[in-house]
Amino acid sequence: MSDPTDPKPVTPTNKPTKAPRWVTRWRYEISAKPILPGVWALKAGGFLARARVTDPRTGKRHQVMRVVGGEDPGAVYQGLKVEVERLQAQLADPSPNGIARTKTPALLPTFGDYADALLARKLRARKIKSEVGRVKWENTLKLHIKPAFGLYRVDQLRHADILKWHDKVSERITTGLPQKLSPLTANSWLSILRVICASMTAEHELDRNPCDKVPSFDESLHRTFTHEEPNALTGDELRAFIAAMGRLFPQHVAMTALGFATGLRPSSLRPLRRSGETPDLLLDEGVLLVRRSQTKGDIVMDGTKTKRDQKIGLPSELVALLRWHADTLPEGPMAESELLFPSLTGRFRSRSVLEKPFAAVCKEIGLNKHLSPKGMRRTFQDLARAAAVADVVTRSISGHATEAMQRRYSTVAEVEQREALGRVVDLAGVRKAMQDAKAKRAEDESGSERSSDRQNAPTTADTSEGVKAGCESPEGMKKAR
Repeated sequence: MSDPTDPKPVTPTNKPTKAPRWVTRWRYEISAKPILPGVWALKAGGFLARARVTDPRTGKRHQVMRVVGGEDPGAVYQGLKVEVERLQAQLADPSPNGIARTKTPALLPTFGDYADALLARKLRARKIKSEVGRVKWENTLKLHIKPAFGLYRVDQLRHADILKWHDKVSERITTGLPQKLSPLTANSWLSILRVICASMTAEHELDRNPCDKVPSFDESLHRTFTHEEPNALTGDELRAFIAAMGRLFPQHVAMTALGFATGLRPSSLRPLRRSGETPDLLLDEGVLLVRRSQTKGDIVMDGTKTKRDQKIGLPSELVALLRWHADTLPEGPMAESELLFPSLTGRFRSRSVLEKPFAAVCKEIGLNKHLSPKGMRRTFQDLARAAAVADVVTRSISGHATEAMQRRYSTVAEVEQREALGRVVDLAGVRKAMQDAKAKRAEDESGSERSSDRQNAPTTADTSEGVKAGCESPEGMKKAR
């Protein structure tokens, strides 16, 4: 029997533990506890200095780690403090002088979070109404803006950060690498970035707008429409196009004819209603009401792009065509739909509904240029001008809000320029000036010829001297005898 006074035997479960002197961390064997804050002794000799610094602009943590020789941990600690302060100043202000600016308030959001919140507010307030507008904002934020600026705090986004992004995008436009980029597309990204920066500057009362004086991308060398590809038809081409559309795609001829005749946007044609409580096509009155827009899916914007309702009086030929189209819709979902141009299911036509028919018709008539459905709008502007329709009437039909936008959708034909210049030439008296110039030149040339003849004719003195010289010669004397 064991003596109760004996010490308790040592077992694996009650063996006293002792803190190990050395541990492996960060791939180094260091002391289990720091000698000074951020300073550990190395088993091999010397010290490991380590600290982490938070970037006030992004919230990311940056590590500072150094292996330092020597025997004075205090000197290592002081060197670590200097390194940390230097990095803090650099992160607070990345400019070359390294002067730290004011610290970021903890409650300010990141640029990415603010951009998402701003988009949500715009959608709730119906500042962005169309489905295409919403998708454009979402894709631009996700693919182009947030990857570049999303982690910055709103007050830490610098003008230099945006210029750096601007340079990268400009290089992509110039080189076409990794893929081609239109300056028009890049400017659409920049316009959204400007809206966000202006809003956050005002909302958070920031000292400066980082997007101020950031230039737009140069569009001067980008030709959207050219002489070869105007995306518009002449009068003769349009007649052949409409006729071929009627033969090949009779289900689309009414929509195509209405688009060319009015210059309406495809997004305004698709949601037109022929029946229901509020029809847009009033056949008995010969009136078309344009007051809705559909860009994508089943979402309809109750209003037009320019925020103005339009009332268009239709000619009898167009009314007859639309009436025939409505009366011959196939039975079932299409005939039961309120829409003037319904899909096979009675819902909205897709945005690309006319692309394949347009391509097939262009091939059928031998048209050696591309024509998209938006070309209906451009063609209408040209034909209305050729028909001497007043600009104010043209804009009331097509829905252009300004004269500048109307001119943007116009392509002046050579015959118009030739006739216009002919009238200018008549007013300037160019024809009379040309006739006078011809008469003067003919008179000068005639006078020059007479003067030359006089200079080449022999004089009387020259003739007498010749006779005298001939008589004095032996031959002359013989002839004289």
